[in-house]
Amino acid sequence: MDTQQNTALTRALAEVPGPLPARGVIHIVIPHTDRFTVVGNHLAQHPGISTTAVGFAVRIQSLPQGTEVGVKALAARYPEGEKLIAAALRELEAIGYLQRARTRLPDGRIVTRTVFCNQPAALLRPRKAAPHRPATPQAPAPAPTPQPGPVLPLPPQPAPEPDPTLQPVQVLAVAPRPVQVQAPAPEPEAPLATAPPCAPAPPPLQSAAPLFVPLIPPPTAPKPPSRPLPQPCELTPELHRAATALLADLRRHTPEFTLSEDDIQQLAPAVAAWLEREAHPDAIRRTLTNDPPQPLRHPAKLLRHRLTALLPPPLPGAHDFAVPSPRVSVTPFQTCDGCERVFRSPTPGRCRDCRTDHAQAAA
Repeated sequence: MDTQQNTALTRALAEVPGPLPARGVIHIVIPHTDRFTVVGNHLAQHPGISTTAVGFAVRIQSLPQGTEVGVKALAARYPEGEKLIAAALRELEAIGYLQRARTRLPDGRIVTRTVFCNQPAALLRPRKAAPHRPATPQAPAPAPTPQPGPVLPLPPQPAPEPDPTLQPVQVLAVAPRPVQVQAPAPEPEAPLATAPPCAPAPPPLQSAAPLFVPLIPPPTAPKPPSRPLPQPCELTPELHRAATALLADLRRHTPEFTLSEDDIQQLAPAVAAWLEREAHPDAIRRTLTNDPPQPLRHPAKLLRHRLTALLPPPLPGAHDFAVPSPRVSVTPFQTCDGCERVFRSPTPGRCRDCRTDHAQAAA
C-alpha cells in the first residue's frame, strides 16, 4: 500500500506544470466535480481575523440555505466550544461577512435572521456603478434608427425596370408612406422617456449595503491628544540624579528596558515626580516593568505611558486625617437699655418685656 501511494504521489507531481519549487508548499490541483464550495482569497488569506474565524466562515458558506448557524447549533455540530465559536462569529460580523438582525415575521413573531455574504466588499461597488447602468440601455437606443433602413418595401424599386422616369417619382411618393407607417417607431423612444424612473433603483442597493459595512472606525479618525508627562514641583539635582539612576538601572533587572541617554533625560522628570510623591524605587521599578508586551519594540513609549497613567497621588498629611469639629453658634449676652437686665440677642437693645411695655405705652 505504501508503494502504491508513493507511486501515485510521484505521478501526480510529474503532472504539475512548470518547475517544482525548492521549498514551500506544492499544490496538486484536482478539479472538483461535486460537493465543493468556492472560497475567495480575500477570506482565506484575510490578515485581520483568526484562523478559527476563517474556518467557521468556510463551514457556514458550505452549509445549505436555511441551516441553523447559531452558536449552540454550531457547537452541537462541531467540536469547538461555544466561547470559541462566539468569538469567531463576532470577528466575521465585525468585518462584514456575517450579519445578524432581528426581524418581525408576518405572524408577529420576532426572529434573528443570519445573513452570510461571501464577498461583502462587492456590495459597496454597485452604489458607484448604478448611475452608469441607465447609460447602457441608451446605447442600444440608436438601434431603432437603423430600423428605417430596413425599408424593404423599397425593393419595389426594381419594378421600374422600364425606363419611364415617372415611376421613380411615384416611388418617391410612396417612400413617405412607409415613413408614416414607421411614425409609430418613435414609440420605442417612449420607453426611453420612462427609463429615468429606473434611476431610483439604486436606493434599495444603498439600503442593503450598510448591513455589511464594517464597524471598524476609519484610520483617519481623530485621536485624542496624548497626556503630558508628569513634572515635579521642584526638580532638584538630588531628584534628577535618583530618577536617572533608576531608569538606567532598569536593564539590570529587565534587559528589554534598555534605554538610550536621550530617553532617560526625557523620562527623568516624570520619575522625579513619582519620587517626590514618596514612591519607593522598588515599587516604581515593579510598576514600570511588570508584564511587558511580547515582543517589546518601544520600551521608552511603554514607560512614558505607564509613568503618565499610573502616577500615584501625593501622600496625605496629618492635617488631612483630622476630623473637623462641628461649629456651634452661640448668641451673645446683651444688657437691656431700659431695665439693665441681661438677655441673649445678636444685637444690643431692649429685652422682650421692655419692648412690650414700650409698645403699649406708644399705643
